[in-house]
Amino acid sequence: MPQEEWKGGFKYRGGFTFEEISKMSMEEFIKLLPARQRRSLMRGLKPEHRKFLEKVRRARKLVIEGKKVTLKTHTRDMIILPEMVGLTIAVYNGITYLPITISPWHVGHYLGGEFVITSKIVQHGEPGLKATRSTLHIASK
Repeated sequence: MPQEEWKGGFKYRGGFTFEEISKMSMEEFIKLLPARQRRSLMRGLKPEHRKFLEKVRRARKLVIEGKKVTLKTHTRDMIILPEMVGLTIAVYNGITYLPITISPWHVGHYLGGEFVITSKIVQHGEPGLKATRSTLHIASK
């Protein structure tokens, strides 16, 4: 999504624009988050989250230079921070990596929570379609 669209329509909790959020310190931003995310970040980042955040910061520098970067990660419980906005992050769903382009509306959510679903919708086949011999002869009502 182009950044021009973010400027007019995006407001975070309490009416903060994306520019205001991105200029805030981490402590100020944490105070705006919902309780679960706030508590998680107040405890501190896990080692795998810190490594991923370093990769995000390196990728941000490459994006500024004009290169296209896609990060891959298994850290589904990482909270999306304002510095991740604009990046494409491929999150592991248990089978493959599904890419997400992070926009301001994703800020404060978890990477794997709502955006990369781990299960598919089950669609069963019809009986008699090459399943087993017992299903070939189903009486019709």
